[in-house]
Amino acid sequence: MKCIRVSEPASFDALVNGALKQSDAVYVLFFGREAPGTNKSWCSDCVIADPLVREEIGKIENSILLEVPVDRSTDKDSATNTFRKRSDIKLTRIPTLLRWSKAGPAAVRLVEDECNRTEIRRYIAQTDEASGHATPLLESEEPVDDA
Repeated sequence: MKCIRVSEPASFDALVNGALKQSDAVYVLFFGREAPGTNKSWCSDCVIADPLVREEIGKIENSILLEVPVDRSTDKDSATNTFRKRSDIKLTRIPTLLRWSKAGPAAVRLVEDECNRTEIRRYIAQTDEASGHATPLLESEEPVDDA
């Protein structure tokens, strides 16, 4: 898995478009920015979700995860949050995980406590099916059967 940090909201579209030229498995994770000194997110749900998202997306061959930190001062409730105002994203809560394609973000998303291992796996499968792509797992990974 390749990770790309979106340091500035203005660079988001260029980074997403660049990722889409490299892979069909592009995911975007909006999370609370890490606090200086502790290097931990101010968002407790994000702290829990981050390693799970990375682990599950990391199992997908040629996957790309765009990491989009959200400042506490311009978090989900702020009218100044760029991603809250965008009609294609409409960020309302964090963490938020989206699968991105050339058509834009998937209609479904995972938010807050939905970013758990089982739901992330289901989301990957669901968005693969909706996109018409079968995302190959890395050779060492087994398909998941939650039944």
